[in-house]
Amino acid sequence: MRHKGVDKETTRRKVTEAAGRKFRKHGYAGVGIDALAKAAGVTSGAIYGHFGSKVKAFESALEAGLDEVLDALPEFQAKGDGWLEDFCEYYLGEAHQADLECGCAMASLTPEVIKFDSPQKHLYESKMQCIADQIAQGMTGKDTLGRAWSFLASLIGALNVLRACDSPALKKSLAKQFKAQILKMAKGES
Repeated sequence: MRHKGVDKETTRRKVTEAAGRKFRKHGYAGVGIDALAKAAGVTSGAIYGHFGSKVKAFESALEAGLDEVLDALPEFQAKGDGWLEDFCEYYLGEAHQADLECGCAMASLTPEVIKFDSPQKHLYESKMQCIADQIAQGMTGKDTLGRAWSFLASLIGALNVLRACDSPALKKSLAKQFKAQILKMAKGES
């Protein structure tokens, strides 16, 4: 039975957002239905009512997280020629390094998707292809799609390395080196 005055789509959005934060920070195995419900301010039954399972809640969070990247890319690309630098600076920046709950789903959820079967991998692959296509549209020169995929893989890996390091000095040094090399590759420079 639905509660009066509760909008079904609002509840689903709240659960998806809470699931995204929890899965990004704790991983799929590190959070249960009760924790998702508490974070969303709903009952465990509401999670099952909206998604049917924890796996489906993960899929919703994954899709929403990757859509955030797709939605943000045009804003960076609208800045013109320096958009790759701006995106790289944001992506590897200190604030993004520190914020697991609200950070990028690409970096936090890719290791989780690896553990799933085909349906979740298909969703991930489809969204990541859209992201790579969008990035490639903002590049010039040869093999833009290949460079876009390399750009994504490099950023995701670099962010995870930075997040795993403890020394602020090392993180700062590595971020600078990563940015330079990733941008060089993304621009097709030797």
